[in-house]
Amino acid sequence: MVSRTTLAYPLAAVFASASFAAHAAPLAYVPNQKSGTISVVDTASDAVVKTLSANGALGKRLQAIDADAKGKTIYVVDAEHDQLVAIDPAADTIRHKVAIGEDAEGVRLAPDGKTLAVCAEGQHVVLLIDAATFAIQARIPTKGRNPEHCEFTPDGKTLLTSNEGSNDIDVIDVAAKASTGTIATSGHPRGAAFVGANKVYVAQEAANAVDVIDLAARRKTASIPTALRAAGAIASVDGKRVYVANGGAGSITAIDAATDKVIKEIPVGKRPWNMALTPDGGKLYVANGRSNSVSVVDTNALEVIKEIAVGELPWGVVIPQ
Repeated sequence: MVSRTTLAYPLAAVFASASFAAHAAPLAYVPNQKSGTISVVDTASDAVVKTLSANGALGKRLQAIDADAKGKTIYVVDAEHDQLVAIDPAADTIRHKVAIGEDAEGVRLAPDGKTLAVCAEGQHVVLLIDAATFAIQARIPTKGRNPEHCEFTPDGKTLLTSNEGSNDIDVIDVAAKASTGTIATSGHPRGAAFVGANKVYVAQEAANAVDVIDLAARRKTASIPTALRAAGAIASVDGKRVYVANGGAGSITAIDAATDKVIKEIPVGKRPWNMALTPDGGKLYVANGRSNSVSVVDTNALEVIKEIAVGELPWGVVIPQ
């Protein structure tokens, strides 16, 4: 006869473990360009809990990152070795890698998780790569020059590239695997963030501004002044706010997406670049390249609540969601 008391503890432990897993805070991944590592930050404690290097196989120019929705795979551009790498963060091993040529800087996973887009700045092309097999599906020439940043539309049917060399963005039909034209911007476009299906904010590094683009009309509708050298851009999940990292000013500009007015400029570290939000939108993580740190911003108070030391020259942050 089996004792009910004996069974009670293991079952309770299982349920407790399942509950902890279900409520565990997401992890943030920070590629460190000069260290050849990825710092892993627990967003509950805001502490580095692990450092990834694929057992030392990553190069010293890690300059773009994305992740699948469950955080099972991290994608990073290893520019020293001219390759895109898929990393298993739990095992710290390389799952896949593919040669992508020189001067690639942007990577983005499509909303359906099936296709990766890589912006190869020096080659003036965008590569579409099968996320499961890492086979290159297409090399798409851009009409603009030096595509640096890739961003899919929310439905995944269109891909935008920020073209630094021609001050415009390419609009690429993903199914047709071809550019359908460009939209002029203010100067040296960088990061892009969607609010809804057709409104996109594009940081303008040389113009110290963020442009508002109506994608349906294919035109710029506004240019919002920011601080010096606007670089990264990200929108809140509810679409109410846009955050722009000002690399030359050491600050973040918070913008009301309904009015396109600046709410506040938030001081962070030196050369803030790319950012990520927690799934609930409560915290913004900002990579400070010249401070070798990540600033954590409380998005309700719009104030920095912590600065986390990471590796050398952090490029950005991704939080799987």
